[in-house]
Amino acid sequence: MQIEIRKIRREDPVEGFESGEAELDLFLKRYARQNQFRHYIGVTYVAAEGGEILGFVTLSAGSVSREELPKKRQGSLPGYALPILRLSRLAVDRRRQGRGIGRALLRFALRMALKQREAFGCYGVLVDAKPEATGFYEAYGFEPIRLLAGRRDIRPRPVEMFLATKVIERAMGN
Repeated sequence: MQIEIRKIRREDPVEGFESGEAELDLFLKRYARQNQFRHYIGVTYVAAEGGEILGFVTLSAGSVSREELPKKRQGSLPGYALPILRLSRLAVDRRRQGRGIGRALLRFALRMALKQREAFGCYGVLVDAKPEATGFYEAYGFEPIRLLAGRRDIRPRPVEMFLATKVIERAMGN
């Protein structure tokens, strides 16, 4: 079977999903569809195979200020909020980990950032990485940043990491 990455559907079977991270599992089971279909505050994309959910990534629009970016990215950017794509959550079912599903979901999110850039503007991707996941994101070029506003008040405190769309474009050969 072929793995498909698509928007979550109301009827998708999410009850059996277990990533090993209770917070991520609860989000998928209780809040992902509510946030997407009722509140319109984020879109969850699932990696599915034969009707089974193997993993998911949740994306939303966001912004950062020039001062929050790494010094080498600030350049001559304007002083107002810069549009970004926020990668809020990414998880793979523990029984499917190690098959490249997380990598495929991240690459999907990065392609979405390039589409967003062309459609209405996007300077980069911001992820709230769990401390133990920073190496995964660093391997793709994400750099730690310090947000001045919009931090998620959760424990353990996530590490905010940023990747510019210019870097994504070069890496993907666009």
